[in-house]
Amino acid sequence: MDPFDHALSFLEYCERTSRVADLQHAFQRNLETLGFRYFACSSHVDPLHSNQEIMVLNYPQAWIECYSEQQLHLIDPVFRRADRSRRPFYWDEPEFRAGLSAKQRKMQALARDFGVAHGFTIPIHSPLSTASCSVVPDSPRIGARTYYAIELMAIHLFDRVARLQRPQEVLDRVPDLSPRERQCLLLAAQGKSDAEVGMLLGIRQCTAHNYIESAKKRFAMCTRIQAVVYALGTRQIRLEDLMRPLHRVVRQHRT
Repeated sequence: MDPFDHALSFLEYCERTSRVADLQHAFQRNLETLGFRYFACSSHVDPLHSNQEIMVLNYPQAWIECYSEQQLHLIDPVFRRADRSRRPFYWDEPEFRAGLSAKQRKMQALARDFGVAHGFTIPIHSPLSTASCSVVPDSPRIGARTYYAIELMAIHLFDRVARLQRPQEVLDRVPDLSPRERQCLLLAAQGKSDAEVGMLLGIRQCTAHNYIESAKKRFAMCTRIQAVVYALGTRQIRLEDLMRPLHRVVRQHRT
């Protein structure tokens, strides 16, 4: 199965279940199928004292206890990078490793002893909090399309858990897209470039680009994937629209 098909299947499942434990198990099953061992989708807090914050993870229990005991969330370089950046990053990137302090390097070496290494992190800047989802691969030979699917699933997992645990806060902070922003974002979610979106909707390429950028800004999201997932989570884009044949989507937009 194509990684993107896994992602769409997971998104569909998310809307059918209202149990966080079920979401965690489904996410873990999909990750294992795609070649990943561990994950942590969470707010940037102590995992054993998270209170009402989001905390969904399957890291080794011994590492979680060690991490909590030493209060490593206060210096975690993954958290600090995700706090100030909205773009996904690999832990092995030279730019990321160059910025580590001596304490952070020691922490990463300790994490490797528990099998938590060579990760990929998706920052999550939601209206509720700054968080992130990190995944640890079993192999370095995992393609970019798989990471794209992981990003889509991870952001939706966090959003869905937030809506289950803190529904009123989510509802109180939902900005509305304009009809044209919604149209352009939906077509972008189906893999269309700005030029293709413009051609399909009968508008200029730069206009299509500006509508998508406006949607990202309205949601305070950095990437198109993040904006799409947030739109799905707040029901401004429906999953059935995302999966609908393109000619039907365009016909609906023009009526």
